[in-house]
Amino acid sequence: MTIGSGELLLSVRDLSVVFDTDDGLVRAVDAVSFDIHRGEVFSVVGESGSGKSVTAMSILQLIPDSRVAGGEILWKGADLLQRTEDQMRSVRGAEIAMIFQDPLTALNPVHTVGRQIAEMARIHETITKKQAFNRSVEMLDLVGIPEPDKRASMYPHEFSGGMRQRAVIAMAITCKPSLLIADEPTTALDVTVQAQVLEVLLEIKDEIDSAIMLITHDLGVVAGISDQVMVMYAGQQVEQGTVDDVFYRPMHPYTLGLLESLPRLDATDDTELVPIPGSPPSLINRPSGCPFHPRCRHAQAPGRCDTEATEFRSIAGAHFSACHFAEQFIGGSTPAIETPS
Repeated sequence: MTIGSGELLLSVRDLSVVFDTDDGLVRAVDAVSFDIHRGEVFSVVGESGSGKSVTAMSILQLIPDSRVAGGEILWKGADLLQRTEDQMRSVRGAEIAMIFQDPLTALNPVHTVGRQIAEMARIHETITKKQAFNRSVEMLDLVGIPEPDKRASMYPHEFSGGMRQRAVIAMAITCKPSLLIADEPTTALDVTVQAQVLEVLLEIKDEIDSAIMLITHDLGVVAGISDQVMVMYAGQQVEQGTVDDVFYRPMHPYTLGLLESLPRLDATDDTELVPIPGSPPSLINRPSGCPFHPRCRHAQAPGRCDTEATEFRSIAGAHFSACHFAEQFIGGSTPAIETPS
């Protein structure tokens, strides 16, 4: 499933993550596989509850009360799932860093921003307090915060939302990790600040020669900065390919539904958005066959869609889909299959 051309950093193979609950076994992630190469932006998209964040946080083993039911998470060839908690602490922050969704809760309100960034450096490197503080000032300057020496001595509540997000990014890049996992990094930011934060992320990626795994539901952001895109639904990957393949030649009805539900700048006044009907299924009791078939306007039900499990397979080179009729989608048009009335 290789698309990128840089050094292979992360290879996830058949990852399955489950939660034991009073109501039953929740299959949050089910047999997901993908690769991330140095220098690329790999985006994971889907509705809330599709398994995006669980997939990302499982890489760093940050999800309590969950267990990996199967698969491998290979980091530069070594399986992270075989590492102890002490060994994982040396990976988190130093080799793989995470930019969390809410910068206000990601930062400790009782410590200065500079101290928190400096702490990251002192955990992973043998440096003095002064050197660590100087590093924090350097990182704040790198992410574009004005007067970084002054700001480093300030507390999170004294920062604006956009500056807090930049501070979280500064903390994540302190040790120049090879992979940045960004979980909804622009949530609750206005459009202007959102663009600034994304620009900072891309500049940092090039500056420290890293890769980015972007978790988001914002397809506009994905279209603007991504190299590869993986679409998830009900804990499974349903489509994957280059950003051009997924956006201009979608091969799964869920991806097509996401695209058709978005407003377009080139649309006329009478153009109506086409919502995806219904709601995502329960991850405890998934529908038989394709998990998307109850909401799919192209489904053959009764037929293969509600009885036969889908296979995530290559449709055209490095363009993958989990639809029984993926080959019949042409450039995102309605597939030439009979739709039951």
